[in-house]
Amino acid sequence: MLTATTRAPSDDPGILFSGERGETVSFRNIVVSIPPGREPGTIQLPRSVPGDPARDFVVTASTAVSKDGLAKWFRSTSGRGKRVFVFVHGFNTPFDRAVFRFAQLAHDADADAAPVLFSWPSRGYLLDYSRDFDNASYSRSDLADLLEVAVAGPQVREVVILAHSMGSWPAVEAVRQIALRKGGVPRKISNLILASPDLDVGVFRRQVEDMGPKRPQITLFTAQHDRALQVSRFIARGATRLGGIDPTQEEYRRQFAGQAGITVIDLSAVNAGDRLNHDLFAA
Repeated sequence: MLTATTRAPSDDPGILFSGERGETVSFRNIVVSIPPGREPGTIQLPRSVPGDPARDFVVTASTAVSKDGLAKWFRSTSGRGKRVFVFVHGFNTPFDRAVFRFAQLAHDADADAAPVLFSWPSRGYLLDYSRDFDNASYSRSDLADLLEVAVAGPQVREVVILAHSMGSWPAVEAVRQIALRKGGVPRKISNLILASPDLDVGVFRRQVEDMGPKRPQITLFTAQHDRALQVSRFIARGATRLGGIDPTQEEYRRQFAGQAGITVIDLSAVNAGDRLNHDLFAA
């Protein structure tokens, strides 16, 4: 996978990037081993360093990529279908967890696409919600720039974006920013998928309106039993988060009235993955 991150390099030799802001965007090509015989949707972390690639998710190679080398990376690794799959992780996610989660997603989805991880400086601590939100906002223009580089590649015919939780904020903002700059979203950006989006419903509606009619298909994965979003709702002083709505209620149907191209998939009947029901999309 290609990783693009606004994180600062870590002082720990065993960790590539910290949870603090970097001065520039760093790019790397990272190879992750996927052990055979694993249950789909799961991540098998090593019990000790360096881990066994036959049994664990292990980074087997990591090479720096220059900004000037991005076009070459997209040209050579955009899959048989010339598709690019971009993932933006959520709150409370260190860099290594983001890498392993995306490796699992890209492998289990069998998307035949070039996998690209955009990692903003999440500190990886539950009590750093406000700082994480600021860091996600800090990174949205860099994500927009990355998407534009991908779209500019003549070999790339389609870009699909999947954003989880708080990562939905910079993802939607980046697409909105591109739309405002270019008078619409490029057709190559075909799908924007928001899993458990930690977004205010009204703000999301305005973001979609700002994109205009030339926007991608938008898919929302929601669940009313998502405990992480229930906590986020408390922090937001009672405002329901987009990923926690009941799409059958009239107030939400009214919010999206007239907005074509938005599909809501309610996962409230599903119990899988983590105890908070916040990673249902991955399981």
